[in-house]
Amino acid sequence: MMKKLLYIITAIVILSISEGKAQDPQLSQYYACPLYLAPSFAGSTSGSRVVMNYRNQWPAINVAYQTYAVSFDHYFPAQTSGMGLFFNKDVAGSANLSTTNIGLQYTYNIKLTPQWYMRPALQMQISQRKIDFEKLIFYEQLTFSQILPINSEAETLEKISYMDFTFSLMAFGVNEWAGIVFTHMNKPNESLQGHIAEIPGQFKFFGGKKFSHNKLVNAENERSVTASFLYKSQKKFDQLDIGMYWARKPIVLGFWYRGIPGFKHYAPGFGNHDAVSFMAGYHLPEVKIGYSYDFTVSRLVGRSGGSHEISIIYEFFQNQKAKGRKKVIVPCPKF
Repeated sequence: MMKKLLYIITAIVILSISEGKAQDPQLSQYYACPLYLAPSFAGSTSGSRVVMNYRNQWPAINVAYQTYAVSFDHYFPAQTSGMGLFFNKDVAGSANLSTTNIGLQYTYNIKLTPQWYMRPALQMQISQRKIDFEKLIFYEQLTFSQILPINSEAETLEKISYMDFTFSLMAFGVNEWAGIVFTHMNKPNESLQGHIAEIPGQFKFFGGKKFSHNKLVNAENERSVTASFLYKSQKKFDQLDIGMYWARKPIVLGFWYRGIPGFKHYAPGFGNHDAVSFMAGYHLPEVKIGYSYDFTVSRLVGRSGGSHEISIIYEFFQNQKAKGRKKVIVPCPKF
């Protein structure tokens, strides 16, 4: 009987997620997945870049989240523009509820002063949400002696595709940066049951400052401390990631806290705090590798198994000149 009850609860959770309550992929190393953070990061190096990311969230729970991401972007100095192409996929639960996104980004580099730049950007993506209903067991299927096959009506609602649009704007100097992002601008319908379930628009605000300790030494021997934050808001829900990075090339260490405790509670007894994250990264001449672990501090502490995240960044063709002079690079961390 308890097993059947578990089946019912799991089905309810998966179906509620499929009706527009799903979260966007959560990444702790958000600067290691720059095109997902904001399309303004497309072409933010001096040449080309390939990025790969993997996240396993709450592995101790049977309906854990897994996120995969791959992106490529390039800077065109003659046009002072950048373009990016990305793919990411989020998979959750025993029924493999997944969201797959493929998108194209364009950004333009505007010089404000000799040391300050602005980058407006647009993103267009095609998304598909899919669920394997055959792996779900519904209430009407349960009997005391057997589990009946799923009805054919549910099988016809296994996936939906839609267009999604994003705008971002970022300003940066030699040691500071800040940006805003508006995602799901067209509020696409993502219902898997033939209803209207619009994805609410999401707002992001991010920024930071780098404090260098050896300004006269080249970047390969950099020693610095960087503070950064990322605020996200979607309908009544919001989240703040705030942390610091310590770099002494080739080693980078990071620490973040995710949550807004004391300011907002979504329900009695549920504080707005999620996790503490620790990161270690290593810089090779063209490749950066990062690993992070999220220690859960919410009510799932001791049950979730935390979260593991791996990032690999490959930068090449980085000797391009921006119209006869060295390009000012966004000073944010690589991870």
